[in-house]
Amino acid sequence: MTSSNEQNQGHNPRLKATFLEIVDNQLRDYDPPETRHTFERLIAQGISEEDAKIYIAQAVSMEVYHTLKYKKPFNRERYLKNLGRLPKEPLE
Repeated sequence: MTSSNEQNQGHNPRLKATFLEIVDNQLRDYDPPETRHTFERLIAQGISEEDAKIYIAQAVSMEVYHTLKYKKPFNRERYLKNLGRLPKEPLE
């Protein structure tokens, strides 16, 4: 059950957990390898493992958003570009 504070901020814990699961799967499967490289880069910059995964999940969520909104396939080039921008926010 979500708290009213989470609902007021637009936070959906189930959706967050789903995006983090995608990140965990990408890290485990080394697919794409750039996810693992980004994770290691962020940790080397002093970002915690948990926060590094959240940053990567932002790039994942951007791709899911574009896929659903514009009914277009996953854009690997944009995803990799956004991974490269982290910890800055993804573009597009």
